[in-house]
Amino acid sequence: MLKQFFIICSGSDTDILEQCSKGEQNKYAGIGATVFFTALMAFIAASFALYTVFDNLYASIFFGLIWGLLIFNLDRYIVSTIKKTGHVMDELIQASPRIILAVIIAIVISKPLELKIFEKEINQVLLEQKNELTLANQNQIAEQFNPNIENLNKDIVALQQQISTKETEVNALYDTYIAEAEGTAGTKLLGKGPVYKEKRDKHDALLAELQQLKEENKAKIAVTESQIAKLKGDYKDQVTTTQPIINNFDGLMARVNALSKLPWIPSFFIFLLFLAIETSPIFAKLLSPKGAYDFKLENEEMSIKTNVLQNKNQREAMLKADFAINDRIYKDLENEDELYTYKRTKARELMQLQADAFYKQQKNIL
Repeated sequence: MLKQFFIICSGSDTDILEQCSKGEQNKYAGIGATVFFTALMAFIAASFALYTVFDNLYASIFFGLIWGLLIFNLDRYIVSTIKKTGHVMDELIQASPRIILAVIIAIVISKPLELKIFEKEINQVLLEQKNELTLANQNQIAEQFNPNIENLNKDIVALQQQISTKETEVNALYDTYIAEAEGTAGTKLLGKGPVYKEKRDKHDALLAELQQLKEENKAKIAVTESQIAKLKGDYKDQVTTTQPIINNFDGLMARVNALSKLPWIPSFFIFLLFLAIETSPIFAKLLSPKGAYDFKLENEEMSIKTNVLQNKNQREAMLKADFAINDRIYKDLENEDELYTYKRTKARELMQLQADAFYKQQKNIL
């Protein structure tokens, strides 16, 4: 049962193969088994690749099954269309397009399995890329907010500088009127005279201005700090909103790119393995000697071809003979008086009818 299934997978003519030896049947059963297991691996590889895209098990299995059946049909067609002619160069030329197709199929099959085999290494590369993307994303978003925050911080510094400058002036006036009272500066008269009172009033007025300035600037600083806090909150919100996009940066294309950053030798050997599996049915058929199945198949094809050519030549000969007979028949009829008289009578009747019809038409017009 299993052997018969693999023979069907090989694409060979089962009726002809049943007439061959067991060894010949085993050879084609082996070729069919290679075709089947290649399609099976294509199904597994496609299912995994599609699972990374759809993230749905049932959809991945369904489309992977379709891909596996497609590869099975292609491989079966490739093997079944290679005919043994006994000439190596003719067979290689015949098989070259199929070998190229097998190489393409091997690449398509091997890549998803490489992604699965090197999944841990790929995840490490993706993690590094995600970290780099996270930092780059934060820097890009910060470039949108930092200029405004810096300008607001400069405004706060300017407001604080105004207060400091005013405090310096107040302190200077305080030192002046104290020195006047102690007699160490100004009029150098000990006591609180008119000059002292004048300087004290000037200090008190500036001190009142300082208190008012502090209250005004404090309110302005509070408003500016709230604006800075809002900008920082918007920055954090935007970072939080965009981070899931970076966290989901692990699709099929991202994994393929991450695989390309790993050492190429392991991937290359896996590709060679699948290339050998995919092309093994073709080379098995090319390298195997011309067997009983090939002779029987060639004999049947030649029989059909000969029969078709015979039928074609026979139809051409019959057509040629029919033309010759018709020519002789019409040539003999050409000199018969009876046929001449009959056709002359009919032509006379036709001309009379035409004359009568023309007469009636002219009469109606008049």
